[in-house]
Amino acid sequence: MTKPIQRISNLPREEWTDAAREVFAFWGEPNAWEEGSSKNMSMVLANHPPLAVAYCIFGKHLLLNSTIAVRARELIVLRVGYRQKCEYEWHYHVGYGLTAGLTLEEIGAVRDGWQSPVWDGKEEDRIVLRAVDELIDNARIGDETWELLNRHFTRQQKMDLVFTVGNYMMLSWAAATFGIPVEEDQDLIGFDLKTRSGSDPQGGFRPFEKD
Repeated sequence: MTKPIQRISNLPREEWTDAAREVFAFWGEPNAWEEGSSKNMSMVLANHPPLAVAYCIFGKHLLLNSTIAVRARELIVLRVGYRQKCEYEWHYHVGYGLTAGLTLEEIGAVRDGWQSPVWDGKEEDRIVLRAVDELIDNARIGDETWELLNRHFTRQQKMDLVFTVGNYMMLSWAAATFGIPVEEDQDLIGFDLKTRSGSDPQGGFRPFEKD
């Protein structure tokens, strides 16, 4: 794992306007208004507050108000993160996935995609991963996969699924292009599921969830 060259830096303190502080504090992270966010993603997006707030409002729906269950959402994000080789999203969502009930074996199988035997007997998981791959590869979900989705998801859930894939594709592009690194205090989890410390990956929480 090579630390990316950061093309857009975390917003310097001398540029912390009230608009930028709204970005830091958007997700309810304690003390973020005064001290900035602990997450590089927010600190980079704060370089462009109108864009960042608009994006976060969209992201808030997908994170807090989505009709998709947390397990399916984490499968989506992990598959997108792996396919796009987005270290930032992969690192955090391994932890979030574990907290959501995914096993390390299942997270490892996300790398192999929907055809992995780990998904035998888990049709919903398999079809979610298949839909993600079709959107990435073909820019649309095929008819057969759509019919399979109909067995498990409502109309609104299918809409949330498509927009969740698109959201994390966009976020992966931003992280890769801007060079946003995983924070130094994190025990970085690689695509091989090995950590910097050599310990097993652990479940994780977003900053606003810790309390």
